[in-house]
Formats: sequence, C-alpha cells, structure tokens
Amino acid sequence: MGYLDKKLAIEGDPLRELDFPKEFAELRLTSMGPLGDTLADFENASVEVFGGIVGELVKARIYRYKRRRQNKISAIVSEVLEPSPHRISGPCPYFGPCSGCQWQHISYEHQLELKRNIVKNIFEDYPTLSRIPVSDTHPAPARFNYRNHARFTVRFGGQLGFSNRITRRFVKINECMLMDPKINDFLSKLQENASETTNLSVRVGANTDDYLIQPKLEEPRIDFETGQKWYIEKIMDRKFRVASPSFFQVNTKQAEFMIGMVGDKLSLKGNEILVDAYAGVGVFAALLASRVSKVIAIEESKAAVGDALFGMKDLNNIDYVEGKTEEILKDLKDQVDIIILDPPRTGCHPDAIESVISSKATKLAYVSCDPPSLARDLDKLVQQGYKIDTVTPIDMFPQTYHIECVTTLSLDG
Repeated sequence: MGYLDKKLAIEGDPLRELDFPKEFAELRLTSMGPLGDTLADFENASVEVFGGIVGELVKARIYRYKRRRQNKISAIVSEVLEPSPHRISGPCPYFGPCSGCQWQHISYEHQLELKRNIVKNIFEDYPTLSRIPVSDTHPAPARFNYRNHARFTVRFGGQLGFSNRITRRFVKINECMLMDPKINDFLSKLQENASETTNLSVRVGANTDDYLIQPKLEEPRIDFETGQKWYIEKIMDRKFRVASPSFFQVNTKQAEFMIGMVGDKLSLKGNEILVDAYAGVGVFAALLASRVSKVIAIEESKAAVGDALFGMKDLNNIDYVEGKTEEILKDLKDQVDIIILDPPRTGCHPDAIESVISSKATKLAYVSCDPPSLARDLDKLVQQGYKIDTVTPIDMFPQTYHIECVTTLSLDG
C-alpha cells in the first residue's frame, strides 16, 4: 500500500482529496535533501521526494504549487520499484500522511549513519572544517515514545492532529508513536473536545507526574486541569520549572546524556569560571555548577529566567543575567575560562561570536540543532584561533532528520 493509499485507509478522516492533479513520475533518488527528503531529477530540475532512500527507483506522486515569485514541485513515494537494503516498514499507521516523521521507513542503524553524514557533508563546504573527524551518532535509548512536548493542530469541531507539509492536509491522530505515553493519554481524552482553540500544546515531565496543557479549556467533558503556566521536570535528580514559552529539550533521556557528556569533554577541574550562553531554564548552569568555581548564565527570555531562578535557589555560585548573549558577553568583567553556547536554530548572533573570540576563553562547547548554522559559526571560530577537538552528533530526534550536535573547541596556542 502506498503512502497516499494508506492515507485514505485511516479511519475517521472526513477530508476529501485536495485539488492536486493526480500526476505520477518514475524517479531515481540521487541524494539527500535539506528536509530529510531525497532528491531526484525531474523536468530539468531537482524535486524533493518524501518517503524514499537514496539509490531507490520509485514511482512518486507530484505536487505542484504556484507561488507569487516561483513555482515549487514536491513529490511523495507511491510505489517502490527498486528498494534500498535499508528500507523497513514504518510501524506507525500515520507515517507518510502525517509527515511529522520523515524516516520511519529507514532502518535505525542507517538513520544514525545518515545523520553523521549530513554533518560531515555540511562541514566539507568549509576549508576550515573539511578534515574535522565527526564521531558516530550517539543512538537514542528509546526510538519511539521519547517526546515530552506535542503541538497539535485542532480542526473540524475539536479534532487533534497534524497537517502534512506537502499536501497541506490535516490528519487526525489518535496516538503518536513519538510522544511520551502520558501525552497520548491526554490526546485520547482531548480528542473531539478542544474546539475552543486551533492549536494545543501538551508538555509532560518524563521523570515526574507533572504536565502542562495550553491554552486553558472550558469544555465540561474535560475532567483534568488545563491552562497551567508551567510544569516541573527532573533531570539528574534536580527539579526544573518549565513555563509554557520556555525552551526545554524534547528528549529528556538524551538531554541527560548530553549534559553529562559536555561536562566530561570540557574536563572541568573545579576552579573555572563558566559562561552558559543562551541558558534557557538553566539546565547546564545548574547541573555543572558544582564542577566549577562560578557560573554566569545569560538568557534573553524573561519566562526562562524566572524558571531558572526557581531551579537554582540552593546554588550560590551562579549569576543569572537577563539579556541578549551578544550584548552581555562583551561587557563581562570576569576572565572567562569556558563558554557553553546553546543557541536557537539560527545559531549565534555575529556579535556573540565576536564576543566569544574576544573573551579568550580557553574551552568552548557548542550545542546545536542545526548543522548549517553550526558550521557557519565554527568556521568563524576556527579562523580566529580556536581548534575543534570533538564533534559528536546525538540522536535527540529518532525517526526524523533533525540532529543535535555537540562540538568542543580549545584556544589554539
């Protein structure tokens, strides 16, 4: 059964087909695309194909979009004519129609290899990075049911689900295999009962029984609390408060591994001054505070700063500063020894990189969820005297193309 046929077999979907002409093409998949899709030659151009593996020959349905300045073509595999040895059957009934997972049809071992290769290939575009060794991707302890945060679209009188990024079709979801079981339990109770809103967020503590559901719902059939301002999560036996607007890693188990790995790779001796830039709710700051002399945590989000102060009341060697990293870092009076950079997907502001270089910090750890922005920033750091020691991809997001990567650097000479 092809992905499109499987879509029509999902029970409870009241939607008709969108007005795309049913156009198909036979395609040889040649390389990886930027969103985890494969690429193929089509009409003297490159088309992004969902559901394929490099090397396969497939029959794919074509989707054409007319936009103001350009036309876009995408495709979805409908039949595999020559399968890859890495192809498996995706276990989720929504795989393909949903599009939230891109790689359920790929063996997990090959997923890890692909993620390492993505980092390597992006690094090869920079002469400063092209020969840097990239470690094997660290696997996730759980390949499914790992996400502590879900953002659902709500349509058609309270149905919860996701919208396919290619077909734009809404798909009602009764259980998401990526979500923590506690989220799926809430999903079953909220399904058909959330017509008051168009989007709904559910966050749960993987190591606690706490949760957050936003926005607040007044539906009388919902017999549990909604509209919480925050929830409590525990990492390495320390409690953290996470407000609705605050960033928090979606894979708690892998976050615990990553924090421990960063501390170990920095070889902390106990006498250093450490800056935790883009500190969020203060996870790195709080969990590494006992291993250094002083921590200066910098965070722009007011909500995250409030959460962080809650989580580190008992720690007296942390200064938490609210503001932009690029503005605070350049004005620090302390001689900084170590800087941890954990910026958003867009990477560091250019002024933040300049401030890191000016600080002469002897060690850096750069945590990134976006290899292109990571490579861009590492290139600048290497050109200004830093040497890359280790690059470790971490599979924070199994079944998807997203990659977390930890890079450690030291001041050369």
